[in-house]
Amino acid sequence: MMIEQLLFTVISFAIFVYMFFRMIRNNDTTYVIVLVLEAIGIALNFVEVLFRVKLNILFVILKYVLSIILPIGIMILEKRNMGLYEMVYIQKAKLYEFFGNHKKAKEALIDLIEKNPNSYKAHKMLAEIYELEGGMRKAIDEYVQAIDLNKKDYDSYYKVAELLNQLDKKDEASEMLFNLLSKKPEMCKASELLGEILIEKEKYKEAVTVYQDALRYNPVSYELNYNLGIAYTMLNDFQNAKTCYEKAAEINSLLYNAKYSLAEIALIYKDLEEAEKRFLEAIEEEELSADGYYELAKIYLIKGDKDTAIKYINTAIDSNAKRIAEKVKKEPIFIPIMAKISMPFNLEEPEQVEQKLQEKEIKAKEHLEEMSEITRNLSYNDIKMLKKNSSGRSKKIEQKSQEQEQEEQKERQD
Repeated sequence: MMIEQLLFTVISFAIFVYMFFRMIRNNDTTYVIVLVLEAIGIALNFVEVLFRVKLNILFVILKYVLSIILPIGIMILEKRNMGLYEMVYIQKAKLYEFFGNHKKAKEALIDLIEKNPNSYKAHKMLAEIYELEGGMRKAIDEYVQAIDLNKKDYDSYYKVAELLNQLDKKDEASEMLFNLLSKKPEMCKASELLGEILIEKEKYKEAVTVYQDALRYNPVSYELNYNLGIAYTMLNDFQNAKTCYEKAAEINSLLYNAKYSLAEIALIYKDLEEAEKRFLEAIEEEELSADGYYELAKIYLIKGDKDTAIKYINTAIDSNAKRIAEKVKKEPIFIPIMAKISMPFNLEEPEQVEQKLQEKEIKAKEHLEEMSEITRNLSYNDIKMLKKNSSGRSKKIEQKSQEQEQEEQKERQD
């Protein structure tokens, strides 16, 4: 018992002296709180020694926690570059954030940064608050500061790129994402964002390369497969687009955009049965239903089934009168049944279905619809040639991707 008390006294006093000198060296009065708590623990031990009383187990635990465990925990955190002052202010800011007081949280973090400009956690947390408030430029500045302090903070790399993209600084965002993916190629969301930017800039071949690289690490990503299908679509590589859309539809059967694209590709290749099957699946999505019924009507007219075609085209008009009526007027295939189509009198009313498709999806959808119209009058031999050319194009893209990868590996080695 005496040995234990002696060891406790020596260790706790040594820690107390160490923390005292830390306070003097850092000129940080925050340590006063820790010193007071240590003093309480040491006092409990002196009571036990001087008055020869045996403390309750709870008091014994309390003296060890206050005099040894707590200060040692603080020392460990300091070894990880997390000073006591920083710990207190970070927790203070988190508490303000918890109660929704962003202003006070920012003040606490700014105070901390003024005292310790190298506080990674403060810069990161302040960036997140600025982003939440919509201060994108301030958020970028703070994320950059966090990256400078922690080169492996890949989430901040991504955040900077994301915010630059929102500010319409596409080139800077792309550069940031290429840099990020060279360090962390498996980061799926970075590949998705970079691919979207490249598609928006109509750099479809570069987008294909980005998505192909990303799929090595995330082969079952719906977004990557679907977006790769869009990139191939815009390159008129319908064979590879079909493969990608099929994979996307297999991964998530409840997202119908890939099925609609597969239906249009089937039309391009004159596979009416496959097209019909896919359109019937796609009409489950409200936004695609009008166009799906419209395309089904055309299929049944090609098959010679006018009654079913009339039923489908009227259903399409009921779903979205303005858009479908305009398309019907421009499509000669409907001339034989025009008298039985319920054309609306007022086409000035707004569209009934809220637009949910992204710009890239609309663009790919319209491109497929246009191509299916262009290829409708092609012969089957012409379609075979289209498939052959598409296959050859995909091989060239793949070869180019491999060459680019070899060049990048060579540059890394140099």
